[in-house]
Amino acid sequence: MFHSFRPGLALRRIAGVLLGAAALIFGPIAHAEWPERPIHLVVPFPAGSSPDLLARAVAEPLSQALGQSIVIDNKPGAGGNIGTRLVARAPADGYTLLYTINGPLVTAPTLYKKSLGYDPAADLAPITLIATSPNVLVVGKDLPARDLREFVELARARPGALNYGSVGPGSASHLAMEMFKREAGVDLLHVPYSGFPQVISAIIANDVQAGFMVPAIAMPQVRDGKARALAVTSKAASPALPGIAPMTALGYADFEAISWNAMLAPAGTPAPIIERLNRELARILESPSVREQMAVHYFTPAPSSSKELATMIRDEKARWDAVIAALQLSLE
Repeated sequence: MFHSFRPGLALRRIAGVLLGAAALIFGPIAHAEWPERPIHLVVPFPAGSSPDLLARAVAEPLSQALGQSIVIDNKPGAGGNIGTRLVARAPADGYTLLYTINGPLVTAPTLYKKSLGYDPAADLAPITLIATSPNVLVVGKDLPARDLREFVELARARPGALNYGSVGPGSASHLAMEMFKREAGVDLLHVPYSGFPQVISAIIANDVQAGFMVPAIAMPQVRDGKARALAVTSKAASPALPGIAPMTALGYADFEAISWNAMLAPAGTPAPIIERLNRELARILESPSVREQMAVHYFTPAPSSSKELATMIRDEKARWDAVIAALQLSLE
């Protein structure tokens, strides 16, 4: 059968073939053009908080490296879970990233099994660990315990008579003390507060006698002689807190309860984007100016591979799951 020649149809078919071939040839380099517009970095904590300040310290040089502005979006609430959920549900295109602490990634999935609304392992792609900081075990200056050994002896001699403060059930400050209680064989009463400034004020006033605290809040009071630092919770001595022994050197060989910051993206974010962010952030975290900014908040830069961060999240979750199970703790 004779078919008439239709130039328009033929041209469209040729164009389609050429476009298909171009997609095959040039598709892999499409992500090389990223980023083409501003990137939103979600910080699931309030402006002025430690995670917010550290996020801003890396966002500025990262913006310069990528050639696009980075907008900090503070989305606080539910201990960081609200902002984390927002990123977990965002498009995986490299334009929404997450800067967070360990809680929403490690303890929240167990504490909020029904209502969390995201699964860190399935819904988020690790980019890099950013920085770490130990917590500090702090007691009041008038407590008759000059060191950790004396504090444990005092607590054992007065079971249930000493109080400790935390920033709420399920927080790192709560879980760290409960882990310590179990390992040391002591009984302390938990008193929750709304924040670390309130905890340190209660320790100074002797309303509570101890607490695991972030050093940025605790150390100014320790330096002023209003409180006493007994130990840090990193496995090794912290360069940010010289002169304060780690728990591991004081008879608690496996005790570790550090705070850390990390950057992640929605699961499915293209590997070239993850790799570029990892590479740029590793370079940024070696910068003296960034290291100085982090040292002010007692954090030490600790860049990692994305795989190392994924392993860290998995291992930390398993460790804290055991503590939460022992406490039979749920925040639903």
